[in-house]
Amino acid sequence: MDMSIPEDVTTFLADLDHFIDTEIVPIEQANPEYFDHRREFSRTDVERGGIPTARWRELITEARKLADKAGFYRYPLPKELGGQDGTNVAMAVIREHLAHRGPGLHAELSHEASMVANVPLALVLHEYGTPEQKEQYLERYLAGDMEIAFGLTEPNHGSDATWLETRAVRDGDDWIITGAKRWNSVVDVSEIDLVFARTGGEDGKAEGISAFIVPTDAPGFEVPFYWWTFNMPTDHAEVRLDGVRVPASAMVGEEGRGLDCAQLFVHENRIRQAASSLGAAQFCIDKAREYTDERRLFGQKMRDYQGVQWQLVELQTEAELVRNTILKTAWEMDVHGKTAVSDKVSMVNVRGNRLACDAADRAMQVHGGVGYSRHYPFEHIYRHHRRYRITEGSDELQYRRIANAMWDFRSK
Repeated sequence: MDMSIPEDVTTFLADLDHFIDTEIVPIEQANPEYFDHRREFSRTDVERGGIPTARWRELITEARKLADKAGFYRYPLPKELGGQDGTNVAMAVIREHLAHRGPGLHAELSHEASMVANVPLALVLHEYGTPEQKEQYLERYLAGDMEIAFGLTEPNHGSDATWLETRAVRDGDDWIITGAKRWNSVVDVSEIDLVFARTGGEDGKAEGISAFIVPTDAPGFEVPFYWWTFNMPTDHAEVRLDGVRVPASAMVGEEGRGLDCAQLFVHENRIRQAASSLGAAQFCIDKAREYTDERRLFGQKMRDYQGVQWQLVELQTEAELVRNTILKTAWEMDVHGKTAVSDKVSMVNVRGNRLACDAADRAMQVHGGVGYSRHYPFEHIYRHHRRYRITEGSDELQYRRIANAMWDFRSK
């Protein structure tokens, strides 16, 4: 197995860095309050439930459109969508690279914004959408002219999605949806919400759950509040659907097979989350190592104390192990298919996300009081990446997927 990074990917990274330095960094410099110690306060609309401010959304959209115009944004997407069919290996390298640069508009992961797209909903529409759905939404979504929310999790059900309580009942040519969703991200600016509801089958079974495109301005679609979270701002809505009526043409994919759409969404995210977490961890390790070269304790450099050395050595060793496993897993996804190594994807997701939290925590400790302050980015990195140990499948759910492969529980 050739572990070298393909030449076209290294060239892409060099071009991408140049673009970020010349087009994106100047936006940050012109709006410093969104990127320094004031960032959470500038980005958060306190009066509207803690959602992102309109100006912060504008900055993200501006950067996204610049990246699209420059030919970077759609890199991983199929050529039919204007992309370059970027491989999973390439995307793992790119996502790590962007996060390794440190927090910034180039990879503002608190909103999954990036100069290189991670838009699994586009892949869902491309794979399962009807020609009419694609025509109406897909290009506008990719161009940044509209947003799409994702409504799977519910107040009483997260990892146990097959037990969701939202129901859709057929009424002539329409479906009537009743239920509730939680952590329904991006609803505050979305035109439509991809809502999952049971249309048949038995509770606890994947068969019988369907996916629907629901306009967020539909009668009966309500957002009673947004959840304030550890990482701010937040766009995680509580949604209620009280007899929301949609036409049969709103269904995405086959009736009763909606979780196929959800699986494509989360599986695409998990390996890329792992790569981003690795990049963030490496950023924290590097900054802590640099600080030990500068800081003097009791007359000598901090790096000379083995108690400090070994903490960073342990993190660097874990980073190298995670990096190699991510690349191998991404390669296997390219060779055997995206869902062929789901247990390996779960492994790197768990270890990568945990590593980011551990590295950010250790960087804070090495830097002492200033590391704990908002003037350094470590607390910001920790708060963001801590959520990855819950979203797209909690650590415990990832362990269960690994166990499924080890003991073949699914066949039993």
